[in-house]
Amino acid sequence: MTTAALRAVPQEARFRGLFTYLTIACLGMWVAMSPLLLGGFRRTDGRAEPGIQEQLCIAGAMMAPALAAIVVVRWVERRDGRLLDALALRMPRPWSHAVRWMLAAVAVPAGLTAVALAIGTAAGVYPFGGVNWGDTTAWAGTALVQILVSLPLFFGEELGWQGYLLPRLAYGKGRARPVRAYLCTGAAFALWHLPTLLMGGQYPGRPWYVSVPAMVISCSLALPVFSWLRLASGSVIPAVIGHAFVSTASVSMVKHFAEPDAPLNPLQMSLAGWPGWIAMGALVAFLALTGRLALPAPRSAEGEKAGTTEPGSPDRTPDRRP
Repeated sequence: MTTAALRAVPQEARFRGLFTYLTIACLGMWVAMSPLLLGGFRRTDGRAEPGIQEQLCIAGAMMAPALAAIVVVRWVERRDGRLLDALALRMPRPWSHAVRWMLAAVAVPAGLTAVALAIGTAAGVYPFGGVNWGDTTAWAGTALVQILVSLPLFFGEELGWQGYLLPRLAYGKGRARPVRAYLCTGAAFALWHLPTLLMGGQYPGRPWYVSVPAMVISCSLALPVFSWLRLASGSVIPAVIGHAFVSTASVSMVKHFAEPDAPLNPLQMSLAGWPGWIAMGALVAFLALTGRLALPAPRSAEGEKAGTTEPGSPDRTPDRRP
């Protein structure tokens, strides 16, 4: 959404929209997870795969941010025009641009995970079991299928976080607005996971006072990476692919390359733990120092009339190659 479009929305409606979005997204998460919470579900094993009930609850929860974004755009902001454009749900163009950024959306999280595992191995906290190229090829094929199958669910999340929330928090003036947008979106993204954190979802067997701060750090570092993919491509689609890789293939990488019977601690051997924080932190620092996380600069009123964009309009940011 362009700044001109956001400016056309009354300030009261923008604030009401943010409140409504967060309420629906978070309430949707709690409602979707209520069967597991009420049933006393707890995840204690990092290798355990979710059952049918857990998968259904997770799927429902992941659609809540998109539902919240659609409700706000349609009935709070009362945006005219195409809903998909308002949430940056478009294919990057030209096709060469789209292919480049979709490949980057896979390669960058894969590289970050590999670096995190290397750091964990060097530190003696990741039980690296070696590489069998035949098994690894089979794993890569399975991981690709998992990503493709799960993509609709990650559209459910990123239409909310990158399509709606980030541009709205980025709207405004002042040098602090990029920091505000990234930190507030990252914090909201992390705390939205609270019901799953209470059940040991991302950090099996860890108490909430450990898992919640860890999740805030992880999301605050991962979100700028997704935002870079979204800003530079002009579309939420690469961010969706990147998020899908992190939540599926990255997790299975940790299991695949570990010794078969070794216990897995996400705090020490994944993007959700300190080795991943180092890897993601280094990339985020590089992106920030090279201007790749910069939000569109404010323009004059004359420039806006001429068709240029302003703050809060990341969907028209100039192409930045990966």
